[in-house]
Amino acid sequence: MADILAHLEAEGIITSRKTVAQDIEELIASGIDLVCNAGKPKEYFIGDRYFELPELKLLVDAVRASRFIPKHKADALISKLAATASSQQAGELQRSLYTGIAARPVGDKAYVAVDLLHTAVNTGKKITCKYFEWSPGKKKVYKHRRKVYHISPYGLVWNNDRYYAVGWSDSHDKIITLRVDRIAAPKLTDADAVPKPEGFDMAFYAESVIQMYDGPVCEVALACENEMMKHVIDRFGEGVNTKIVDDGHFEARVSVPASPTFFAWVFTFHGSIQITRPKEVAAAYKEMVKKALR
Repeated sequence: MADILAHLEAEGIITSRKTVAQDIEELIASGIDLVCNAGKPKEYFIGDRYFELPELKLLVDAVRASRFIPKHKADALISKLAATASSQQAGELQRSLYTGIAARPVGDKAYVAVDLLHTAVNTGKKITCKYFEWSPGKKKVYKHRRKVYHISPYGLVWNNDRYYAVGWSDSHDKIITLRVDRIAAPKLTDADAVPKPEGFDMAFYAESVIQMYDGPVCEVALACENEMMKHVIDRFGEGVNTKIVDDGHFEARVSVPASPTFFAWVFTFHGSIQITRPKEVAAAYKEMVKKALR
């Protein structure tokens, strides 16, 4: 109690033991786990905190490892997380984590766009925006001569450390995927969003279309060496449809867009994973490999 009174006085607050004791009771009543060690003098400390130290360490590492969050925002978030810990615990949050991130976004535009997109999803409203790519000269090139898109966002997906917005595009007359960090000038409108098409499954879309990028979805059979099971599960999850073929091989059947991105994933394994069916997908894969050798 003497330490508390001395600290308050140093901050310009003059009070009494009785008032501080009442304040402590108020804090306990509000749900803060304040513990009193009965003794001479009495000692007070916070017991259980909202976040345990191992949880805070995981959150700090996740923030620091995210390539999407600008460095100054990451530092601010980590400081706020540290503020929920004790002064002794806060020192343990200064962790040496190597992330291998060569580049982070320079401004807060993408950060703000995420918040706006979430608002649009929660309120069922359309947004307008522009979309850009990069030229060989590292200049932003806006799609279709700075065309303004009218999008009905259905949700956001975090994949491969990138944010993607999924929604209906009035211009394309279909569901499209936009990289959030390439969205420019997003604005929330008063127009009601286009309802999701019947049967649209956001989870399936996120797992198949975004991971392998756009393209016609079909069932593909993959002939795999046994050592490839970990890679198949990493990509398609533990529920992937597989069967043992012989002592050294298994077959996996996956529903994916037959896109160059999927072909590139197969190529990574130097023949240890091969496309066997359908024949037209196997032929398209071979054709892409031939083009790459030109």
